[in-house]
Amino acid sequence: MAQEAQRIPVAMGHIEGVPLLGSTCDAWDSIYNFQARGDDILITGFPKSGTTWMQEIVDLILQEGDAQKGRRAPTYIKVPCIELIPPKPRPIGVELAQTMKSPRVLKTHLPINLLPPSFWEKNVKAVYVARNAKDCMVSYYYFHKMNKMLPPPRNLENFFSAFLSGDVPWGSWFDHVIGWWKAMDKHQILFIFYEDMIEDPMREIRKVMKFLGKDLSDEVLENIKYHTSFQAMKENPMTNFSTVPNAVLEQTISPFIRKGTVGDWRNHFTVAQNIIFDEEYKKKMEGSGLNFRTEL
Repeated sequence: MAQEAQRIPVAMGHIEGVPLLGSTCDAWDSIYNFQARGDDILITGFPKSGTTWMQEIVDLILQEGDAQKGRRAPTYIKVPCIELIPPKPRPIGVELAQTMKSPRVLKTHLPINLLPPSFWEKNVKAVYVARNAKDCMVSYYYFHKMNKMLPPPRNLENFFSAFLSGDVPWGSWFDHVIGWWKAMDKHQILFIFYEDMIEDPMREIRKVMKFLGKDLSDEVLENIKYHTSFQAMKENPMTNFSTVPNAVLEQTISPFIRKGTVGDWRNHFTVAQNIIFDEEYKKKMEGSGLNFRTEL
């Protein structure tokens, strides 16, 4: 715990009422005015919903399953997060994206109302990964514990309340998933559930492949499934974030790729918390048409 005690407080700000990292707010003009290209592919989702997993799947589909090409650079360099301002000397997301050749694969955790308008003007394809709120909250808690770019959580109880009220970086999970879900009618958005990916990765990889207009053999898809499995990504230095210094991600506290399961919330929620969560969930999600599984 001593390591965590030494953490420097992280500045937070708000854009249109959504809590974001202070560094993101400071660079907001360059983020919001980012110029998308028509052949960009955007990977999006609330933090800790499986976007890193999806990045690797999409990249390997574009590389036609060539795992060597997949290892050409760490995932956060291959697929920059447009609103992220990492510590120097790492380039900021939008700058990194501008230097990339097309077709680019880009990432964002922004709620739909904050997405740079050029993505819609260019009719960009977006893959949205959604994960049930309970597991997402637990995973995000551990991420806050180890990620020194995020505000340190006091304890799980405290984080539980912050998550439910949307007082966490990138805002409300509820607004996020509902916002992107409702936008599917208007835009090219493929909505993928994390739980479905765990249950049948091959089926979901095939969906993504079709959405991207690709046609790969079963053999190639099996190879993609193997290289994007939890174990393979946990061991791959290009995907497990071990290339990020400890001063930023303290993986001794919690690994970046931690469990990759459905239902881990059961090991963390008290009976009382579960009742509170379910009540709030019902209020916020009623009529959304969105159904999540909290166990498989």
